Amino acid sequence: MEYQQKKCYCDWARGSALLQDYHDKEWGVPARDDRGQFEHLMLESLQCGLSWALILKKREIIRSCFENFDYERIACYTEADVERIANTEGMLRSVPKIRAVIHNAKCFLEIRREFGSFTDYIWGFAGGKTILYYGHEEGKIPVSNGLSERIAKDLKKRGFRYVGGITVYSHLQACGIINDHDKDCPCYGRINRIYPTVEMENDGEVKTTDYRQEDQIC
Repeated sequence: MEYQQKKCYCDWARGSALLQDYHDKEWGVPARDDRGQFEHLMLESLQCGLSWALILKKREIIRSCFENFDYERIACYTEADVERIANTEGMLRSVPKIRAVIHNAKCFLEIRREFGSFTDYIWGFAGGKTILYYGHEEGKIPVSNGLSERIAKDLKKRGFRYVGGITVYSHLQACGIINDHDKDCPCYGRINRIYPTVEMENDGEVKTTDYRQEDQIC
């Protein structure tokens, strides 16, 4: 079926049917479950230095390799699992990133033990509400900001890897803690109608003309 671009949707989602489907159904929708949070965060960490389109293309392979992002199972993986994953046809070949997902699963479990859930932990930084930063609805989107840098710093203190401020900002967008849809995008209003939101001033933003840049410093 030929891909047909929709009107009034965020520019970055117009490149392919795969990007558009992800944008329409998932990106920016508040995630309140820990498995979903872990998948979002790990996909963002795996994306470092690559294109998001590539990650989406390989998403089902990645899910299969990591047992649908079952963090409890992943935390028990051994070097045999690293080799299995690295040798899976179509999988990303970065052994350091594969090891990082396993390591991060262990750190993820520690946060769950301390806070009851990772969801409670990370949404606590936003007071439990989706943040609407002034100007973002006009397309003035940063690659990172003060909030993502603070969360990244805390995650790194807790042992997480591949979670710099840019990666965390992308995670906050993906899991709905920040609503960065364009104001003319139907998803922007739909999310704001359904979920509790809070408007905030810009917070130490690092600007770019392309916040989905492929060569990120993670």
